Amino acid sequence: MILLCSSIILAFFQSAMSVAASTLTETRVPDSVAASGLGQLEFVRTGSRTIVTRVFATSPLRLLNPGNNGRAAWVYSSSYGGGLVDGDRVALDISASRGAEAYLSTQASTKVYRSPHGTCVDVNARVEEGATLLVLPDPVVCFTGARYRQAQHFHLSAQGSLVVADCLLSGRCASGERWEFLEYRSLLKITLDDRLLVHDALALRAEDGELMKRFDRFNALAVVAIVGRSFRESTNRLLAWSAAQTVAPRPEVLVTASNLSDEGCLLRIVGTSGEKVCCTIRTLLDFVPSWLGDDPWARKW
Repeated sequence: MILLCSSIILAFFQSAMSVAASTLTETRVPDSVAASGLGQLEFVRTGSRTIVTRVFATSPLRLLNPGNNGRAAWVYSSSYGGGLVDGDRVALDISASRGAEAYLSTQASTKVYRSPHGTCVDVNARVEEGATLLVLPDPVVCFTGARYRQAQHFHLSAQGSLVVADCLLSGRCASGERWEFLEYRSLLKITLDDRLLVHDALALRAEDGELMKRFDRFNALAVVAIVGRSFRESTNRLLAWSAAQTVAPRPEVLVTASNLSDEGCLLRIVGTSGEKVCCTIRTLLDFVPSWLGDDPWARKW
């Protein structure tokens, strides 16, 4: 069951998380130890479909472009070695030209191994007039001793649309590993027609206090942003749904929805397991398969 209460979940986020927006962009992997993984993607509308006209990636980044039954172009990212190791830096540049429709995900969860010097991922995307970009990766999993930073910047034209999800798991729970990473920092920034719409920053640091105690029974959290006219009906439905929800004692999932100046909505989710949070995201985004003309989650856990 999906449950919602803005006051409860916001209080949880404030107590469990340390936000440091002003310092997020200052956290860098030292150049002396960092390997660069550079990627470029360009989506172009041709007729009734979208094609990928440029796919470029250097190790440790890989970009895969499978076929699908819908009208949008699909790309999955992955990494050589199955995850990010100490010093890895990935920078991905995305362009969705006028009228293009694109779906970007990951081949599996993004695993971040022990990394005293840190790892980082930077995504910079431009969505032009009438274009739509969906960025729905599998969760990030930070192992014991990991340091990870990501910054995502999405620049939308006035008629551009975007759905982006960002999910974090506590670690390898099946092995008894929960919230034992050293640092996780994330910045999500969305501008619409050069107007700042979202600036969501999060910093989780072991040095600020034991994370496992602060998160109590919860093992996953996520943020989902839905912006643009392509999804206006779905946004209004989610906001109306959220206003009518109540919270049961000790819920397994908490969700809150915020209006983004009538341009979209921002969803925050916490749950007792990654599976429950991922299932919740897919339930909330049930319009995605029909919009794409194919179901990207048909064979996902």
